[in-house]
Amino acid sequence: MDAFFASVELLRYPELRGEAVVVGGRNVPAPIEQPDGTRHFARLREYAGRGVVTTSTYPARALGVFSGMGLMKSAQLAPDAFLLPANFDAYRHYSNLFKAAVARIAPMIEDRGIDEIYIDLSEHPDGSEALAKRLQDAVQAATGLTCSIGISPNKQLSKIGSDLNKPHGITILVPEDIPSRIWPLPARRINGIGPKAAERLDRMGIHTIGELAATPVERLIAHFGQSTGHWMHRMAHGIDDRELVTESEPKSISRESTFERDLHAKLDRPALSEIFTSLCQRVGEDLQRKGVASRTIGIKLRYADFRVVTRDITLPVSICDGRQIRQAAGLCLKRVPLDQRIRLLGVRASGLSPLKAETTADAGAGGEQAELPFWENTP
Repeated sequence: MDAFFASVELLRYPELRGEAVVVGGRNVPAPIEQPDGTRHFARLREYAGRGVVTTSTYPARALGVFSGMGLMKSAQLAPDAFLLPANFDAYRHYSNLFKAAVARIAPMIEDRGIDEIYIDLSEHPDGSEALAKRLQDAVQAATGLTCSIGISPNKQLSKIGSDLNKPHGITILVPEDIPSRIWPLPARRINGIGPKAAERLDRMGIHTIGELAATPVERLIAHFGQSTGHWMHRMAHGIDDRELVTESEPKSISRESTFERDLHAKLDRPALSEIFTSLCQRVGEDLQRKGVASRTIGIKLRYADFRVVTRDITLPVSICDGRQIRQAAGLCLKRVPLDQRIRLLGVRASGLSPLKAETTADAGAGGEQAELPFWENTP
């Protein structure tokens, strides 16, 4: 999907079409209806806090504002950009609509998240370009939104292709196109090469996919290890034999919160307790919505100096109730030092299994529950 979250917001606020719009942050005010029927929108320059950009429109991206950037830094690049709060309920609604529209035409789908899917078209009777146009029309009719499509023999090339002609683009790639259309691109355009790997490649003098393809696999193995070295070599040559995964179970579910200011375990105990409870409750709701329960509950803390610690506990039975998750997470909390300010707090559930009707009852069986080790009980 093209600038998905931002595009959903533009359906609600069409007067912002063509403008630099940023979505994200914490405690961002919603647009205010004016007496004359117009709306007042917050501007990026007015934001103060540690929030990050969830997404941005293409005009904002042209100014250098991209997802994951701090809003304060983004304000230096695009101070007049409009700032909107995220509305994830709306994004999930439109995500379901676009996937359902595609499934009616091409049902072999691998779900890759809220705004991206892979589709197996190998048995489809239509030609590639006509089929891509048909898919785009179906998505737009169902959602009012546009998408970009890459069609190729494998996942990696299709992923790259889908980004080559945004927005509302169609890109068809065949193996013969790799030298002219893929090799000139930056190496980081390969899905799976992140910022750290890209930096290491830069230090090796490897900047493009073509330079990566020309690098002896032995050199890549020496710098990145056997598995990653071979993987980089194959991807650079357009070789990707991964099948579509049309059914998958989540491996873990997590929620985390980055604070507007660093919080102290003692001085800010009420605020931390409220956040902690909310995270555990939301993880429980996520588990129940996906029909799974968890045996391993963990926490993540990032301190003011950016040091990260994690702790987890494996339980005798699986749970999915927010109160029980907080009890387990509280036990983890007792095992971390709380002598400095905290920047981020997260709760994670793993070791997932299908939810059974008796899960919650079993987890709470055995008489009265012990006092919950809530944040309030920390020394």
